[in-house]
Amino acid sequence: MRREIGEVILALEKISLSFGGVNALTDISFDVREHEVRAIIGPNGAGKSSMLNVINGVYAPQQGEIHFRGQHFHKMNPHKVAMMGVARTFQSLALFKGMSVLDNIMAGRNLKMSSGILAQMIRIGPAEREEIRHREYVEHIIDFLEIQAYRKTPVGLMPYGLQKRVDLGRALAMEPSLLLLDEPMAGMNVEEKQDMCRFVLDVNNEFGTTIVLIEHDMSVVMDISDRVVVLDYGKKIADGSPDEVRNNEDVITAYLGVAH
Repeated sequence: MRREIGEVILALEKISLSFGGVNALTDISFDVREHEVRAIIGPNGAGKSSMLNVINGVYAPQQGEIHFRGQHFHKMNPHKVAMMGVARTFQSLALFKGMSVLDNIMAGRNLKMSSGILAQMIRIGPAEREEIRHREYVEHIIDFLEIQAYRKTPVGLMPYGLQKRVDLGRALAMEPSLLLLDEPMAGMNVEEKQDMCRFVLDVNNEFGTTIVLIEHDMSVVMDISDRVVVLDYGKKIADGSPDEVRNNEDVITAYLGVAH
């Protein structure tokens, strides 16, 4: 049973972003409600990843405002955003390939640790007890993502689909209230996509995490999203329920190609 969708927690108002005179985003506004799965779709180069970069502070827009949980920003700061409960996965995996699954996901707990780096290295007293608590949480994530058999395996030796789960696990280790997923199903086969869809919905339902999702697979978007915003050449051309977007003539022309 899906969690009830709540009030708006994130609002982007008239966001514009350009690089050297090239407009990546132009006057874009949309919002995200608590507990929903909010999809951002559009052709390659539409500005989808740029929008995620604006939300988590990698890019600073030239115009517009961001409202997050009652606070107003002209630009976000990546560290502050993380401290406010926003986590992100990336289109290209940025895992530590020589490290184990457990250690990669533990890396996502750094912001939650109060012990200094030296204390963590020598693992004595409070630092050791703290690490044990964090490892217990990470083990819970490993169980949740069904990768127990790989917990000590170097990530670089794992199949691609499982590496994407580890990437998701590292983001979940931050205990985010808002999770940004940049093409989490990219490069996966059908079975891997089905598994990832299930995990995304379980994160939304069981953890109560609000999700903003970029995805090219329209069957995935239409199946798991509550609302969809469509970008094309850096401009918003549609925003609504999956059915509304699917039947929007501008979307069909710009992205889908045919009526589905």
